[in-house]
Amino acid sequence: MLDWDGLRYFLEVARTQRVSAAALRLGVQHSTVSRRVQALEQSLDTVLFDKSKSSGFTLTEDGQRLFAYAEQMEGALLSAREELSGIGQTLSGHLRVGCTEGFGNYVLTPLMTDFLGRYPGLTLDILPVPRFISLSKREADLAIALEQPQRGPYICTRLTDYELRLYGTHGYLERCAPIRERADLAGHIFIGYVEELVFSDKLRYLEDVLPNSRVVFKSTSVIAQYHAALRGGALAVLPCFMAAQDNRLRPVLQDQVVITRSFWMYCHEDLRRSKRVMALWDYLKSAVQLNAPLLQGRADRLQYPQA
Repeated sequence: MLDWDGLRYFLEVARTQRVSAAALRLGVQHSTVSRRVQALEQSLDTVLFDKSKSSGFTLTEDGQRLFAYAEQMEGALLSAREELSGIGQTLSGHLRVGCTEGFGNYVLTPLMTDFLGRYPGLTLDILPVPRFISLSKREADLAIALEQPQRGPYICTRLTDYELRLYGTHGYLERCAPIRERADLAGHIFIGYVEELVFSDKLRYLEDVLPNSRVVFKSTSVIAQYHAALRGGALAVLPCFMAAQDNRLRPVLQDQVVITRSFWMYCHEDLRRSKRVMALWDYLKSAVQLNAPLLQGRADRLQYPQA
């Protein structure tokens, strides 16, 4: 009979690839994690990890097979705990959402304060970061990303389409040559991403929409680009859900420069039985649908679902 505690330690090492990081997450000593993993390997008479100083602990083929089964066991235990302890009925407990930086700060954060007001027994973390969130490493319960996962045990839905447009400050547009058509953009300067460091090809839109543009300021952060645009020295392609809420910015050629992208929402399939995760899932679907006008640049304020 496999020891569940041993499997818990195994899962954390597999996700973090470091014994020290797993120990920190589990709240135990480094030596305890090492001892538990070694005991598990001995009980199964196999090697679960390849170990190196550069890459840390990486799963062997046997380790990968065990990881899939251990995740299923973990999901079943979490669901059982939720049902038997009454968490499912009272919607108490903790949630963590991973998302893109701009959406997380300008749409998800205010919506989540409304969501928590409806369910005071819940606590919630938001991870708005310019990178992909790993659900396999349990960095979050639910993720919102620019691309749908290509593989993995996930349930996934297209959350929404959203639009980006070209924006500049009133001062910049009054000071510089008029922009009446795309050809007029040749004499202007722009803000954009550091191309070689973008975490998704979905962000490589500036060169496609405005080829040969002169980019004078680059950042891996869309929020940094937004603040740079507010300084009035250049134009920037920004999500409408950010720029349309700020009357210091004006859209430029709003019917000609339009970029459409999508947000995908997904979670581990074993969480479909979690009432608190599904409550958040359903809330986000309805709240984002309500805010389609803002996401498409046809409104300038976020709206909240009626209770």
